[in-house]
Amino acid sequence: MSKGPISGFIENHFLHFNAAALVDAAKGYEKHMLEGGTMMITLAGAMSTGELGKSLAEMIRQDKVQIISCTGANLEEDIMNLVAHSHYKRVPNYRDLSPEEERGLLDNHYNRVTDTCIPEEEAFRRIQEHIEKIWKVAEAKGERYFPHEYMYQLLNSGSLEQHYEIDPKDSWMLAAAEKNIPIVVPGWEDSTMGNIFASYVVKKELKAETVKSGIEYMVWLTDWYRNNSSGKGVGFFQIGGGIAGDFPICVVPMMYQDLEWEGVPFWSYFCQISDSTTSYGSYSGAVPNEKITWGKLDVDTPKFIVESDATIVAPLIFAYLLGW
Repeated sequence: MSKGPISGFIENHFLHFNAAALVDAAKGYEKHMLEGGTMMITLAGAMSTGELGKSLAEMIRQDKVQIISCTGANLEEDIMNLVAHSHYKRVPNYRDLSPEEERGLLDNHYNRVTDTCIPEEEAFRRIQEHIEKIWKVAEAKGERYFPHEYMYQLLNSGSLEQHYEIDPKDSWMLAAAEKNIPIVVPGWEDSTMGNIFASYVVKKELKAETVKSGIEYMVWLTDWYRNNSSGKGVGFFQIGGGIAGDFPICVVPMMYQDLEWEGVPFWSYFCQISDSTTSYGSYSGAVPNEKITWGKLDVDTPKFIVESDATIVAPLIFAYLLGW
């Protein structure tokens, strides 16, 4: 595939240090896919609020990612940006805010993520009224779904289309719903929608089991991995640290250590973008070789770590893979 100006700039100027690691990781990803491999991308932090969908959606459409693991926040925040973008508030001087100014944002229904404030009423509540109906319809029918499946139902219903405020092609959740690619959402209950669902359980308006659990996600992932790890195998592209990456990467050692299954392939490519430095007890900052000792990667697994800001690095790597 011919490369565009962004890719050309990267290859000409990103020659050393973290810049060179970015290029190596991108080329390793590309090689993995060209040789018939599949790829999992994991999203930590607030990448959806950072509008990663502008590049990730096209990655999904071009079949350069086959499965995603993300926090509940990333699952919902892409949809929030889709329906409430014009109401977001940017605070470039966020480092200078006093506690009183922070409280002022709260009182005006703005929840701050670094320099970007999510508008509570327009974002959370606009989704809530529709997702509540979907949860309750499922429960009335005795049906149970994973968190991402409920979000797919919401998007596919068309009920939010009247509220779209960005070009739909820039929403990675819309692209994922259209492709129906699998998403693993560990720890969903700590997201805003997870909190809202929990409030309905406390009020006895819904049952906790109406949403499938993290254990069920792990069981499902076991089956998916076994069905997709033949040949070149499954790669692991981790954006940030935390549960979005820690949860799914454990499926491999779980299968051969706890289930004692034979012939379980290791992850066949690994890259992490993180600004978490190596320190005592920091798994997010651990070098990839540490994962060998946990039975996740093998000696010859291609391993890359780009110690930099994921909001800068991930779009550049995606741009290279897309030939931009």
